[in-house]
Amino acid sequence: MQRRQIVLDTETTGIDPKQGHRIIEIGCVELINRRLTGNNFHVYINPQRSIEEEAIDVHGITNEFLRDKPLYHQIAQEFFDYIKGAELVIHNAPFDVGHMDNEFALLNQGYPNTHDYCQVLDTLKMARDLHPGQKNNLDALCRRYDVDNTKRTLHGALLDSEILADVYLAMTGGQVKLNLNQNKNQGNEQQQRAIRRLSLERAPLKVLLANDEEQTAHQARLDIVQDAGGQCLWRAE
Repeated sequence: MQRRQIVLDTETTGIDPKQGHRIIEIGCVELINRRLTGNNFHVYINPQRSIEEEAIDVHGITNEFLRDKPLYHQIAQEFFDYIKGAELVIHNAPFDVGHMDNEFALLNQGYPNTHDYCQVLDTLKMARDLHPGQKNNLDALCRRYDVDNTKRTLHGALLDSEILADVYLAMTGGQVKLNLNQNKNQGNEQQQRAIRRLSLERAPLKVLLANDEEQTAHQARLDIVQDAGGQCLWRAE
């Protein structure tokens, strides 16, 4: 059975939809069985209100740029059909999902809440579980997982979704950095990224469990450590 995931990001006029803030850009990248398909969704939206200056500083999208863009109701059904039934992969999902639910609710056309027709995976929560006490914003994760984000001078929904797709695959796929130094003809950046993604599709590693004799020997060694007054981390208190 195919697993369809949509890596999604939005840009908005401000933080809180309860204060009237609206979505102005949606960017989505489709993954089927952890492979990019190229079936992306990207749209700018006229929010019919002004954008906060602080938000413009983040994403660089201006009121003038959005004047001739479609209204949300003009793209709502296409967007709904695109994400329906997929697992949404979002960094700080409550923010984007909150704005999406608000936009659909404003249409007053009976659209359900996002969680009713999509599963949602929050990569920020995942990163915090994997790396507690560390920075886990998208830029920090790019550095940690060796994902190229040099084109990310400003936030942008489609670009951030493309970067998050790479980060998500790295976070959930184990080793992703290949030694390509011996190959002088490494090819272009897209080829290298394709090789990295293919490495994520390898067969699961075989797990070898210790037998009874090995377990007994291990416990005997831990007894020696404890008897010597050492701190035995292998034994939970």
